[in-house]
Amino acid sequence: MLLDMQRAPRCGARTRSGKPCQSPGMPNGRCRMHGGPSPGAPKGNQNAFKHGRYSASSIQHRRQIAALINEMREVVQAGPVK
Repeated sequence: MLLDMQRAPRCGARTRSGKPCQSPGMPNGRCRMHGGPSPGAPKGNQNAFKHGRYSASSIQHRRQIAALINEMREVVQAGPVK
């Protein structure tokens, strides 16, 4: 078993000392500490769904309220209607 580990391809990433890493590499070519290329987030990630303060519906609702407040201020500043 020890012989199989010795035959495994090495990671090859540079360490802080500048020497190549000697840990056995995974299928992507790097060891568990140096990772290698990431496949990224999963497609159709449900964790990226926005809710709360920054959701599109909340932003639209706040803009509508702000527009109503501005309109009310203009009416008050114009004075009484005769």
